[in-house]
Amino acid sequence: MSQQSEMMAIISFKMVKQEETCASIDNSESEKTNLGNDKTDTENDSEFEEAKSNNNVMLTELQKKKKRGIIYLSTIPKYMNVTKIRETFSVYGKLGRVYLQLAETEIDDTKKKKKRKVPAKHFTEGWVEFESKKVAKHVAATLNNTQIATRKKSKFFDTMWNIKYLPRFKWTHLSERLAYERAVHKQRLRAEIAQAKREVNFFSYNVDRSKKLRKKQNQGESTSFVIPDIKQRETDMEIRSRKNENKNDDRTQFLKSLFGK
Repeated sequence: MSQQSEMMAIISFKMVKQEETCASIDNSESEKTNLGNDKTDTENDSEFEEAKSNNNVMLTELQKKKKRGIIYLSTIPKYMNVTKIRETFSVYGKLGRVYLQLAETEIDDTKKKKKRKVPAKHFTEGWVEFESKKVAKHVAATLNNTQIATRKKSKFFDTMWNIKYLPRFKWTHLSERLAYERAVHKQRLRAEIAQAKREVNFFSYNVDRSKKLRKKQNQGESTSFVIPDIKQRETDMEIRSRKNENKNDDRTQFLKSLFGK
């Protein structure tokens, strides 16, 4: 019995040792796998950053290669709009932005306004942006001082292009100029409105005051304020009649001095 108990104890001790060795092996393997995963993650991050930097470099190179060009149209014929401009210039190359300046004063007859609900807009000048700088230069060189349309029935048969290429000109310059012009226009309108209000208030104040003073004068009350009698400017007819009277007086005096009458 004692030998059997000793054998059982030895077997149990060996089993415990085997379990401890297996657990240590598993822990070491898990640590190795974690280290491997960390290495792969860092490698992936570095590869992603390298690809991103390469893409940025390629984009900057493309932007440097493709420089946009802008042409200026000093005159825009009647009945021509943005869609017509795009149809005309898109044949030569890819277009970017197009801006046409509206005429400040569009005077139409009342009969025309009644017949046509939406009158055609008239533009004075325009700017056209091309994706390629070379195309913009080519268009300005070839189309300047040329006929817009060759068909006699066309609305633009009698008009010619007046195009100029704008070197070192960007669309931001145009937007800044337009914003400045809008601000100046708004400021001018505000100043005119303020001046008109001051004139109206001054006129209404003087009218009310003169009415009160006239009432007091009619009632016989003494007024310290005297209404000024402002002499108006003479008209052309009055000036001519006065000069003619002076000439006639001079003639009569001269004749009297001659004949002694």
